[in-house]
Amino acid sequence: MNEQVSSAGPTRVLVIDDSNTIRRSAEIFLKQGGHEVALAEDGFDALSKLGDFYPDLVFCDILMPRLDGYQTCAIIKRNPQFSGVPVIMLSSKDGLFDKARGRMVGSQDYLTKPFTKDQLLQAVLQHRP
Repeated sequence: MNEQVSSAGPTRVLVIDDSNTIRRSAEIFLKQGGHEVALAEDGFDALSKLGDFYPDLVFCDILMPRLDGYQTCAIIKRNPQFSGVPVIMLSSKDGLFDKARGRMVGSQDYLTKPFTKDQLLQAVLQHRP
């Protein structure tokens, strides 16, 4: 897989997941791909970081405490400042219902956990602005 960063510079990626393991592996994979990464452990944490980090792309876990991924994605999409930012849902279930529900709240894609480095970097290439 080609890991070079385009001339537009690194993509700023926000990873939202309540699993420390998933957050850390996503961070390692994305940084190896030359991207800037911010991590959030739940929806509230993510929403507080959006304005400081201004991500180009968001990976968002579906099943999280307090504010789930669907709610988090819907809030991001309702904010005019971030409505154009692609959101990719992360889930351990590869269900049709989850994919459809994710699309209904505005997500662009769906990645099943555990994901590989190639799958993650491919998703960034495919959805970066």
